[in-house]
Amino acid sequence: MSGPAAGGGTLGIDPELLAILACPDTHHTPLTVDVEASELVCPTCSRAFPVRDGIPVLLLDEARQRSS
Repeated sequence: MSGPAAGGGTLGIDPELLAILACPDTHHTPLTVDVEASELVCPTCSRAFPVRDGIPVLLLDEARQRSS
């Protein structure tokens, strides 16, 4: 299988890694997956971090602010 559905709801990220990923901001909230947008989302600060080729980009400068 290839394309956005590859990896199921993990965006191609190893599930064990996904379980420990947290927002890089000071609150370190665990991230959730938004498969449709190919992003990891922080429910605390509403930042969305892109996932490129199965690699999460957890840089605050690369994150976008999601609308409330």
